[in-house]
Amino acid sequence: MANITAADVNKLRQVTGAGMMDCKKALVEAEGDFDKAIEILRKKGQKVAANRADRESSEGAVIAVVNADKTEGVVLSLNCETDFVAKIESFLKLANDFAALALESASLEELLAKPYESITVGEKLTEQTGVIGEKIEIGSFEKLSGAFVGSYIHAGNRIATLVSLSANVEGAEEAARNVAMQAAAMAPIALNEDGVDAATIEKEIEIAKDQLRQEGKPEAMLDNIAKGKLGRFFKDNTLVNQDYIKDNKLSVSQYVKSVDAALVVTGFKRVALA
Repeated sequence: MANITAADVNKLRQVTGAGMMDCKKALVEAEGDFDKAIEILRKKGQKVAANRADRESSEGAVIAVVNADKTEGVVLSLNCETDFVAKIESFLKLANDFAALALESASLEELLAKPYESITVGEKLTEQTGVIGEKIEIGSFEKLSGAFVGSYIHAGNRIATLVSLSANVEGAEEAARNVAMQAAAMAPIALNEDGVDAATIEKEIEIAKDQLRQEGKPEAMLDNIAKGKLGRFFKDNTLVNQDYIKDNKLSVSQYVKSVDAALVVTGFKRVALA
């Protein structure tokens, strides 16, 4: 039998993140062969991942990052099963590392194939599923580009947002952050009226008509009144038309124009844990 030292066990733990006992068992099974021990732990991760494939991973950490030029950003969620795991420092580090790699990736598939610590991101997810004993996966991957992109991460890493503006003007960074905070807090369904899909509009009109009928309004009046209610729906649920939370005398669009008369919000991405 190979002589397994505490230093060997610690070294394997540093590389894989697995528990001390799991590392010792892997080294014993591998008869001291370090690479073989790593492979044993990864196979364990694959087994755990297969067993937990149908589990719900609704907890985790949401991270938003922007490139140095402030022209592109990504918002990503690393999901797990419990709030306890979501708060572990190594889990948060993994989420931040993956978000940084996501900036250089055009798609989730490309991100999963990126190298990370001598393996791929996808393989690291499987490995960590074995290490932690919970289903670990990337739940959301959203990118946004524009003339200026800002970000916001809400306390606790449960919500993160990106906002793009039409120009990189003086005050753009603060404006983008403020609008990103707005998007985080108010959960708009679209940037503006044009971004609301036809099915949602039709549903809101029908809801409004049903309410008006219950109020005894004549059928001939329903279409016009319902359209007025639809305008209120757009104001409450589209980002640029919402009341600005820091000054409700302004809409978000008006707030941005107070920074620069030609400035407009061109897009946003919002990711939140359930």
